[in-house]
Amino acid sequence: MNIAEAGRRLLHGEKVRLAWARPEDAEVMARWREDGEYMRLVDSDWMRPGTPEDSPLGRAGVAHNGVEFRVRTVVDDRLIGFVALHGIEWNNQVGEISIGIGSSADWGKGYGTEALRLALGYAFNELNLHRVWLTVIGYNTRAVHAYERAGFQHEGTLRQAILRDGEHYDGLVMGLLREEWERLPDVVAGRQKKAG
Repeated sequence: MNIAEAGRRLLHGEKVRLAWARPEDAEVMARWREDGEYMRLVDSDWMRPGTPEDSPLGRAGVAHNGVEFRVRTVVDDRLIGFVALHGIEWNNQVGEISIGIGSSADWGKGYGTEALRLALGYAFNELNLHRVWLTVIGYNTRAVHAYERAGFQHEGTLRQAILRDGEHYDGLVMGLLREEWERLPDVVAGRQKKAG
């Protein structure tokens, strides 16, 4: 495998690929922001509509302490989500990851799982991080299970940190170390495939 092919595989899976933002993405992502279910699963901030210009999800690219990708389907190049590695502390080799699949019609199809796998490969292989962590709202059990399957360990609980409809919910802190990620079956299989 040549360098160009290896680089392409770093960001391309079978179902999705990680890509840079396009101008038209901001409008799609602003519509997701208006979806109360999506925003209440992906963010602990308060729900409010916005425009493409003021949506934090309307921008993507590289910053000093992070990188954000758009998640697009391989089959039809459709924008379905985002994944970001942010708050990177380069001196500590630590970064936070955030991911969201915008439309509930695209949930449960393996898109998020593959996007997460690609982003973790990028974090550990390209950015040379040692630890990746995240927070997730406790009632988002679908996401919690997806993170557990990806190798994340529960590290702590932010007790009753999120208020939704008059009820307080826990925020969960989960983390994954490079050596834990390297022992995951799909990572081991990928290395064996490259070697063979």
